Amino acid sequence: MSTDDNKNIARRFIEEVMAGGKMDAVDSLVTADFRPHSWGNMPAGTAAFKQAMKRVAAGLSDTRMIIEDMIAEGDKVAVRLTAHGVHKGEFMGMKPTGKAYTIPEIHIFRIQGGKISEHWREADMLGMMQQLGALPQPQKKAS
Repeated sequence: MSTDDNKNIARRFIEEVMAGGKMDAVDSLVTADFRPHSWGNMPAGTAAFKQAMKRVAAGLSDTRMIIEDMIAEGDKVAVRLTAHGVHKGEFMGMKPTGKAYTIPEIHIFRIQGGKISEHWREADMLGMMQQLGALPQPQKKAS
């Protein structure tokens, strides 16, 4: 597969699965032994990943992911994006606040045989929690 093919697979995953919540797209875009490295202590495979995505979808709405940069080399694709959502249901143990968040994220995908086999994610979770009201906002220094 070309790097352009790999980028297309990563883009579809972000748009269809992560932002769109289309669980039927998971099976066509990821391998049966898919390993989501940044999702806590989650076993490999699609079943656990789908359950995690359903929990996220129950807690967040109006999810949008705007791809800012996408770089591919070999079997890996790196994506820098801006994520937005609204806290509508229980999320990470927090009761719904109705507040919105916008944070930067970086995703790295490993593509094998036309499907994503591994995924890593770094996101500004501190910024997200501050925007949702779970943590205090940083104080601005007086001049």
